[in-house]
Amino acid sequence: MDSISLNGNTGFQHLCESVFVRLCQIVGTSVQVTIRRETWGIREMVERRVADNDDVITMQSGSRREGFRLKGSDIDTMFWLNNHRVIFDMSQSQHYYTEKKPLILSDSSESPPGFTLLELLTSTTHGMVLSACVLMNDRIYISSSLFRQQSKSHRFPGSIVHGPCESGAFPGGLEYDLAWCFASDFWPQAASSWIERCHSWPDREVVDEIVRNGCHFVPISHPLGLHEHEEWRISFSLAEHKLVHSMNHCQFLTYGLLKVFFKEVIDKQSEETNKLLCSYHMKTVIFWVIQQNAVSLWCPQNLLAGFWVCFKLLLKWVYEGVCPNFFISENNLFLSKVHGSAQKKLFLELHGLYEEGLVCLLQSPSIKSYITNVLYNPRLAICTNEDRISECNYEKDLLSEINRSYVQPPKNLHHCIKYLHTIELMMGEPLTQYQVLTLQKTTTDILQSTAFTLHNMYTNTGLNKQMYIADRMSCHMLKLAAKFGCKSEMMYIAIFYCKTFRFREALFITEMIKVKLAQPGLRYCGHVDPERYTEAVGGQSWSNKMRQSVACDIMLNTSTCYINELTPEQQSASHNCASLFIPLFVVLHFVEFLCYRHIDTTLAQTALEELQVLVHHDQGLYLPDLMRDISWEILGICQQMTGNLQAALYSYQQSLGQFPTNKIQNATLMRIQDLHIT
Repeated sequence: MDSISLNGNTGFQHLCESVFVRLCQIVGTSVQVTIRRETWGIREMVERRVADNDDVITMQSGSRREGFRLKGSDIDTMFWLNNHRVIFDMSQSQHYYTEKKPLILSDSSESPPGFTLLELLTSTTHGMVLSACVLMNDRIYISSSLFRQQSKSHRFPGSIVHGPCESGAFPGGLEYDLAWCFASDFWPQAASSWIERCHSWPDREVVDEIVRNGCHFVPISHPLGLHEHEEWRISFSLAEHKLVHSMNHCQFLTYGLLKVFFKEVIDKQSEETNKLLCSYHMKTVIFWVIQQNAVSLWCPQNLLAGFWVCFKLLLKWVYEGVCPNFFISENNLFLSKVHGSAQKKLFLELHGLYEEGLVCLLQSPSIKSYITNVLYNPRLAICTNEDRISECNYEKDLLSEINRSYVQPPKNLHHCIKYLHTIELMMGEPLTQYQVLTLQKTTTDILQSTAFTLHNMYTNTGLNKQMYIADRMSCHMLKLAAKFGCKSEMMYIAIFYCKTFRFREALFITEMIKVKLAQPGLRYCGHVDPERYTEAVGGQSWSNKMRQSVACDIMLNTSTCYINELTPEQQSASHNCASLFIPLFVVLHFVEFLCYRHIDTTLAQTALEELQVLVHHDQGLYLPDLMRDISWEILGICQQMTGNLQAALYSYQQSLGQFPTNKIQNATLMRIQDLHIT
């Protein structure tokens, strides 16, 4: 095994091809990665176009936005105030109407490269910004440390401040990083040399788009800066997305191999060094290697040669104690961490791996077997055709990504109309099939929100004609959404009929839904029987597969009333969440219970018992862990309505003990008080 070398022979090419195949399974094929990027990208594009001046903009960042779905990868999200903008010199203020956009001036005169102070130039009424302001030299600056404290949402239990982020973990171990920041429409002068450096990569078109999109500022100071509590770091997250998206697939897989190797090998060397490097350093390495043309040909047969060039550059950086930021090379990413005895220890560990050669990859559990297969079977034929690589499931990836691509729900009827108009315009643009499908799902979500928003506007107005017209329009929109959406969209029709006291019509719909959900090949909560799914919809279009096989959980806009009995929960959640997410089967039994109470009390009790069995005994098949808070809550509401107060109390207490995904604790506590049980 110690004979693995970079000599370009057939054995080495087979080894590269074998690792390529494995990385396609771990990281994804080019089609899978494209699906992930395009579904998220089109969702964010819709949200940006409908955003009002006073909205908060949300952007997924980090590895998931880049197209990775690696086990253990966290969810990185950036937020910024749409009506605040950072400029780099006063002449740029002419581009803004300052009464609507408070302006902030970047002042980097006393800060290390890549960092800056932010001076508030025009008045702001936003409490989070005002509370972070400090006076220095008769000027008002926004303190990064105070802003970090003010922006910490405490939305999830156990979250901590980690760098510029609020960090924590969901049930199951999925970690998250939430970072509030400020946006600039301009490219920083400190990074102008990067533009001049881009001769071979990326293309000029990509460079121009990156520069047009500007940058962000995250609340973390330089550890050796003069203003430890006030400085901000310039963030190039959006530019990094564009760069990663401009890689060819072999370059992207090499980046993925670096991430895997870092996590499974480098980070496992010793406790003294396992916090010195991070995945961002791996990204920086691949950027520099690609731009410097250090690899002659990026292809499957040369994949490990590319990896080895990256590893050698990382080793060089650790030896020198200098990791240059890709955009501002004067910013040494190692400055406060990789130095002294820890640096020497890390270098010796990496050099030990270097001396092993590519054999060091055998220390990676994810890669090892694919290397040994080739070493022990040198004549092994390897197919690098991505479409034929096993374990690739484009449909699962596509449908799962679309189901997760919820847009921010509209706030009012005007916002609903703005969404629908934006989607109409976008459908006339050149879109890929994945983007079209995502817009199709987005359209159904907006139609449903519009239907209930419209109905609530005319409820109890006394204007019968307007109420009748609104009701007809709402029904039409809900039926249209059910026609083009997935199987579960009919549930919103049942909810609407229940809300408008058409209980028998609602129950007729729930029976139809049950029949649809019992059909073979259902995709729900990541569960599907592949054989039955293929029999049911194999060979059909993506759109038909989504309509005929996919079921989603129910999303209720917290600013719109859907089910009167959930009003306290929506009000409680509205302070932190734009939507309530409820398991489909929980809503199904809940609506049946509410309707049967007016028709047949025996059947109402049957619906309640079915709901109770589901909530008490489901093992994740129909009840996702992240939605157990609202599921126990709804069970408690039904039990309280039947007069079973002890059972209701138990259910509410169980709801309080779950992960607070929907932020309904205040409503739960209020309901417990209303039970009057001592």
